[in-house]
Amino acid sequence: MMSSAFQLMYEQWLAKQIREEPNPRRRELLAKGLSHGTETFLRAVWFPAIGNFDFLYPEYEVRDMNNGCRYLDLAYLPGAGAKGCIEIQDYRTHARDIDTGRFKDLCLKHALLALDDWLILPVAYLSIRDDPAVCRQLTLAFAGRFLSTSAPPGLGWSEAETVRFARRLARPFMPKELSSHLQMSERQTRHLLHRLVEHGALAVASGNQRYRSYKLRQQ
Repeated sequence: MMSSAFQLMYEQWLAKQIREEPNPRRRELLAKGLSHGTETFLRAVWFPAIGNFDFLYPEYEVRDMNNGCRYLDLAYLPGAGAKGCIEIQDYRTHARDIDTGRFKDLCLKHALLALDDWLILPVAYLSIRDDPAVCRQLTLAFAGRFLSTSAPPGLGWSEAETVRFARRLARPFMPKELSSHLQMSERQTRHLLHRLVEHGALAVASGNQRYRSYKLRQQ
């Protein structure tokens, strides 16, 4: 079911990118299709974690200090000046067989992006293949950096701040961590966490009768 839903949304998203792209260079790149690594990341990591392709732009063109063109595997641009870059690091081209010139250029690319206030998330293809769940947690945390000031409507201050806290983490958290963050007793914190689980904003990460850790609920 998820595979067919992914395929339909993926094809519609890519077709819309091509249709609305005025730059012939990027339009030509998109028409050739995305790389295997990028498509695998979207299928196995991004879509299961986020559930849509909103604000995501493949083969996004940026200018470097010499006014040359560089292309990002995926740019995440949710607005208000927020700029996220996801780079899929293929083992063959980025590690084992990379020459010194290509390695230096890759480091320069990331340095220039960082200096231009891009948040960069490098993802190894081998991690996508072998540890997709870890990659999904990292992706949630990455997207959460841009959404950390927002929370679902109808929540009180402590509930909204808990959701923001969960979005900023790349791992499950324990009640005592949240208790320290909110400056609340652990008993109050556990009641708060139980309400958010019932609300559907959080999920239990470990524990049966007594929940030990929590995480942001995936889409």
